Amino acid sequence: FLYIPMVVLIVGSFNTGKNLTQFEGFTLQQYVRLFQDDKLLGLLGNSLLVATLSTVIATVFGTVSAVGIYNLKPKLRKAVMSLTNIPMTNPDIVTGVSLSLLFIFVGSNLMGQKESLTFWTLLIAHITFSLPYVILNVMPKLKQMDSSLTDAAMDLGCTPLQSFFKVTLPEIMPGVLAGGIMAFTMSLDDFVISYFTSGSTSQTLPITIYSMTRRKVSPEINALSTIMFVVVLFILLIVNINGARQDKKNAERNMAKEEG
Repeated sequence: FLYIPMVVLIVGSFNTGKNLTQFEGFTLQQYVRLFQDDKLLGLLGNSLLVATLSTVIATVFGTVSAVGIYNLKPKLRKAVMSLTNIPMTNPDIVTGVSLSLLFIFVGSNLMGQKESLTFWTLLIAHITFSLPYVILNVMPKLKQMDSSLTDAAMDLGCTPLQSFFKVTLPEIMPGVLAGGIMAFTMSLDDFVISYFTSGSTSQTLPITIYSMTRRKVSPEINALSTIMFVVVLFILLIVNINGARQDKKNAERNMAKEEG
C-alpha cells in the first residue's frame, strides 16, 4: 500500500498526458525536459550538496559520539541516550523555528550580518537533526561487538586510536553506513526545518516543489522523483546486502569460536 503512490508517480513520469489518472501513451519527454531545466538541476545540486556535506559531518561526529556514549557508565549512558533521542521525537516545526530564531539572533545581533539565514545555517541545521539517527544506528553494532577485540589489539601494541580504526570501525561499519544512508535520505527529504533555516540564496528542492503545489507541479518533477527513488532504493539494497553478508560472517566466526 505504501508503494502504490510511488508506482503511480513512476508510471506518470512516462505518460504523454498530464493527467496521472489516464495513461495516454509512453514517452521520455519529461526526462529530456528535466535535463534541460537548469533551474531545477541547480536546486537538485544544492540539495545534494547539503545532504552530502551534512551526512559526512554527521556520520563522523555521530560515530565518535556513539563510541563515547557506549563507554559511559550504564546510568549516564541511558541519560545521554534519552537526551540524544529528543531531537527525533521533537516536532520538526519546533526544531525549525528554534534554530531559525537562534541563527537570526547570532547573525543579526552578535555578528551584525544583514542576511542571517544562509547556506551555512541550512547545513548546520541538517547536521543537527541527522546526528541522532547516526548514533541510533551505530550503538547496536557497538553492543554486538566483542569488547575483548579492542583489548587484544592494544595488548599487541596498538594505540587506542589505531585500535579504533583497525578493530572497532570495521566491526561497526554496517551501522555507520546505515546511519549515513538514513542521514542522507532525511536531509534530502527535509522540508520543514529547511524552510525555516534557509535563506533566499540557499533554497532546496523540497521547498521549491512545495511552492509549486500552490500553482501546478511541473511534469519534470515526476521524472526527477522517479530517478531519486530508484537511486536511493538501489543504494539501500546494496547496504542491506552487505549488512546481511557481514552478519553471516560474524555468525560463522562466533560458531567457529564456540566449536574451538
